[in-house]
Formats: sequence, structure tokens, C-alpha cells
Amino acid sequence: MGGTTRVKGPARSGAARLLARLAVLAAIGSLVVLVLAVGEGGLVVLGAGLLGLVLCAVGLWWFVAHRGAVRLLGAVLAVAAPVAVLVLFAHDGLWLTALVLLLCWGATLAFARAALRTSRPERSAPGIAAARPRRPVLIMNPKSGGGKVGRFGLVERAEELGARVILLDPSAPADVTELARRAVAEGADLLGVAGGDGTQALVAAVAAEHGLPFLVVSAGTRNHFAMDLGLDRSDPSRCLDALTDGEELRVDLGDVSGRPFVNTVSFGVYADVVQRPEYRDDKAGTALTLMPDLLLGEGVGRLDAQVEGTALSAQQALLVSNNPYVSPDELSGGGRRPRLDAGELGVIGIRVEDAAQAAALALRGSQSTGLTVMTAQRVEVTANTDEIAVAVDGEALRMPTPVVCTLRPGALRARVPRDRPGVAVPVPPVRWRRIFDLAFGRTERAAERTTDDQSGA
Repeated sequence: MGGTTRVKGPARSGAARLLARLAVLAAIGSLVVLVLAVGEGGLVVLGAGLLGLVLCAVGLWWFVAHRGAVRLLGAVLAVAAPVAVLVLFAHDGLWLTALVLLLCWGATLAFARAALRTSRPERSAPGIAAARPRRPVLIMNPKSGGGKVGRFGLVERAEELGARVILLDPSAPADVTELARRAVAEGADLLGVAGGDGTQALVAAVAAEHGLPFLVVSAGTRNHFAMDLGLDRSDPSRCLDALTDGEELRVDLGDVSGRPFVNTVSFGVYADVVQRPEYRDDKAGTALTLMPDLLLGEGVGRLDAQVEGTALSAQQALLVSNNPYVSPDELSGGGRRPRLDAGELGVIGIRVEDAAQAAALALRGSQSTGLTVMTAQRVEVTANTDEIAVAVDGEALRMPTPVVCTLRPGALRARVPRDRPGVAVPVPPVRWRRIFDLAFGRTERAAERTTDDQSGA
């Protein structure tokens, strides 16, 4: 997140070069082991491992995209394929060869990722010292995160620190935006939220509109925005330290057809699933019931998008994020954005038509033709219907087409504690061109490529 870039010292460059060379040596070691083990079944190990991965991916696709006997067959295949590979290794005495190859390749990836992490340009802390607010107002949702407001005594702690707390009534839905605007009219000089990302976005928009600091309390379920701000998600009460010992970060705020978002806007499969009333009570069951129709059903609408002049057609799913995630491979739960102030939307499109493409996605990940990864300033999503399902920061909505996503760079004055866990910036996918650049002395060029990947380039 932001800040100026400092030049790496010789020690840092030297460590990155050493780690990259170790990664290259470990990769060479993997090849040597494979060559030496050709007569001992090395090629069988490699071929069986790849085949098992492909069959497992095919089984998972059948399980998700079909019903009845085909779904059952997919489940059996997804489990049986890796088990069969292990049985083959044990029966033919290949387990030692497989283990050595696995260890060598594991060491290769570990050294490569460590080299990329070490070579990454350091960024100075972007926070700006902030004066203590005189009339802070915090909006708290007692149901959010399974009751974190009550469990961590957030109301009492905030009031001790001089804040006025507006506690939402779970039995009477409130207009959060109107509550925030009323607080501003009554003289609030800081707005904050203890709740989910969707609620945070609504209050953040009011804070940005009036140029006020915005405080996030990590009282939601997953707290993606709080995580990328470097806040403590295990103890949300620590976020309140920003009231007395805080600093400000200038971060971007997303906009989807007039509605703010702090994390992501999802279209297609996921957005359709979260629209269903039963989803909240049975997420997995609802998704499995609907997936076959959403993925392969006749007449199911696909999405088209214009991304900076590039057309994405017939997408099954599209995700637009407030700043890019470092890798689409991380979106399954722990994905992070290394920056929230880069002024770019992250765009990920998914189009998988059959088991073969599902297998390719499993093997190649972000390099698969079924996956499109881009950055943009503006994304326009269209479909063959007047309105489409949209999930904005996890909230199920319907919006008229076309749906336009943009970004307001630096619009939000995020107030955070000076003492916070920070963000462990994830490392981009290993690409050997960068590793060789590091290993053989071209560290500055490799660092530039690493930074470009982390910003979504």
C-alpha cells in the first residue's frame, strides 16, 4: 500500500541472488534425479503424477457441473485418481523416487518464492500522522461476524475512547448510509464501522464524500478490507487504537454503477448463487444444486465485458476488485492485495466449457486459456438481459445493464492504528525468467518484473 520505494541495499540484493541460484540448483537437481531414475521408473513417476492431477481435475469438474450418476462418478474419480497414484508408487517400489522428486521440486519452489520475496522493493510506511478526532462516530452491527461486537466489548471500548456508538438493531433494518450522513450533519469528524465489508463500503462512501477519516473495525466474518489494511483480525478491539494513536492511509474506493465497494464486485456464477434465499443457511448445498445449470445449462446467460478496449465474451464468471490481487490462484480464501492505492481495478474472467478446460486450468493455473487476468481503469459488463445479478462485497444485488465499474483513486482517508500486524505481501507466481534474472545478476530487472506482477501488470 503506497509509500515511496527505497533502493535495496547490497545485502538484500545478494540474498535474493543466492536464493535464486539455490532455486536453479534445486531445479537442476530435480532433472538429474529424473534422468538417473529413468531406469528405476522416474518417467512413470512423472507421468503418473501428471495423469493423476488431470483425472482429479476432470472428476471435480464432473462433480460440480453435473448431477446424478455423472456427479457420483466425478466424486469417485476425484478421490480415486490420487489414491491410485499412491498405490502405484507403493506397489512398484517407486515411492522413494517420487519422494525425492517431490522434495527437490518443493525446495525449488521454496527458494524461488523466497528469492522473489527478498528481491521485492521495500516500501516505506505510507501512514501520515493524524490528530485525535474530537467527535468520532462508529456504526456497529451486533450480528456481524457471529457477534464479535459483544464478544470483544467493542461498544464499551469505543465509548471509553470518546466515540459515540450507533448500535444497529438486527430486528429493524436500518439505512446505514442515512445514519452516516446524519452523523456528519451532527458534527462527526470521523466515521467508523464495526461490521461486514458491505456495510463498510456504504459508510466509506459518505466519509469520502465529506473528506472525513474512515475507521475500519475488523468485526466482520472474513474482513478482507481490514486484512489488506494490515489490521488485526483476531482482536477487533485493537482497531480502536486508531482513535488515540492513529495514522492515515490514502486508499482507493471502487464504484459499481453508483454503489461503492471496498473489495470486489462479482458477476456470473457466484453472483447468481448468492441471490438465492437459501444460500445464507446452506452455502455448499445451494452452490452444488445450482452449479450444473449455471455452468452448462441451456439458455443460461453469459457475460460480456469491455476492459480498456479489450472484449471478454461469454464469461461464466467475472470478478472486478478494488486494486488487483497478486494472483488469481489465491482467491479461494486467503487472497490479498499488496496495495490499495495503485489506482487500478483488478479483473479476472473465467470461461470453462468442459472437463478438458478444467484439467488445463488445474495444470496451468493463471496461465490457462480459461482464465483472463487484467487491470483496468474502467470495466463495462453487459448481458442479453435488462438486469443481472451482482454481488457487491458479498451483498446480493440486481443491477440494470450495462454495469460500469470504476475507481476513485485516493478517495478514502483510512484511519488505522500505528501499531498493527501489517500485511504479509504475497509473492507472485514463480516465473523462471525472473528467477534467472535474479540468479545471474540482473536483480534490478527482476525486481521490476516482480513489482509489475504484484500490481497486476
